[in-house]
Amino acid sequence: MVPDACYLGIDVGSVSTNLVAIDPDNNIIEKIYLRTSGQPINALCKSFQILSEKLGDDIRVLGVGVTGSGRQLAGVIVGADVIKNEITAHAIAAQNAVPDVRTVLEIGGQDSKIIILKNGVVYDFAMNTICAAGTGSFLDRQAARLEIPIEEFGRIALRSTTPVRIAGRCAVFAESDMIHKQQMGHRIEDIISGLCEALVRNYLNNLAKGKEIEEPIVFQGGVAANVGIRAAFERALGKKIIIPRYYDVMGAFGAALLARGYMSKKKCPSRFKGLKVMKSEFKVKGVECNGCANMCEVIEIMSGGLVLGRWGDRCGKWSQAFGAPEAKGQEELKETSPLKS
Repeated sequence: MVPDACYLGIDVGSVSTNLVAIDPDNNIIEKIYLRTSGQPINALCKSFQILSEKLGDDIRVLGVGVTGSGRQLAGVIVGADVIKNEITAHAIAAQNAVPDVRTVLEIGGQDSKIIILKNGVVYDFAMNTICAAGTGSFLDRQAARLEIPIEEFGRIALRSTTPVRIAGRCAVFAESDMIHKQQMGHRIEDIISGLCEALVRNYLNNLAKGKEIEEPIVFQGGVAANVGIRAAFERALGKKIIIPRYYDVMGAFGAALLARGYMSKKKCPSRFKGLKVMKSEFKVKGVECNGCANMCEVIEIMSGGLVLGRWGDRCGKWSQAFGAPEAKGQEELKETSPLKS
């Protein structure tokens, strides 16, 4: 039975755009996982269209939270009540799934992160947004190169009895080393298993270096579906890894939980613009501010000829005041190439 009210969580990332609807009791009633494909606005539009078809246009949205690398964009478009970073969103989602969680391992499409919690509070964390080695996009590329469905990638790794050692510190070196091992005649399952171990080794030596990884350990993000990576983590740590039910949309789930918590305290109507807002046409472009030596690239989003929001400035000059700039401000803004929307 579909409830008459819900809270929405939106996670707009570089690889996927996720949307989760929860009821007032924190139960997930709908989840949507779509490829961003370099067009976050289009992915948002498709997500809301699917949600509307599944839950109906009449459902009341009591609050909306957004997270992910595209959270500012999504927040302005939908009228978000809460805009939070991925660390906060993933931590609260992991706590909901495993209340006494101490360590969160998260590997997504383009980045990875580790979160250490103590007494229910984020104590330490680290993110890697520079190297693609070990992320979902890298594993997708290797599966495609080997002509293996990504869904089978991890299961093939589990068949290995003698994994080969792969250089995993860099995506380029890892791929080159895999090709070299293939040319030497190693079995494909040993190469894939070696890759899984190399990527886990890289993760632990970089993100987790100097950090005490304590149980319970929750592994989430799209790569958590790869049983080969999970097994490699358990071998490296000598500890059990927990995969939550909604591992692939935990960022969006956390954003929905944050929205619910915020709105229950605020006790006022949501800023959400409605499920039909995505039928509007949006234009996003980059503008360069010449007001000081920082030369900030300010992101501007418009709809119907009106400026909905700006962000990206260091001083807050443009982001703090939505709407048309004054004459002086117009002279200081130099338009650059439009961003893909």
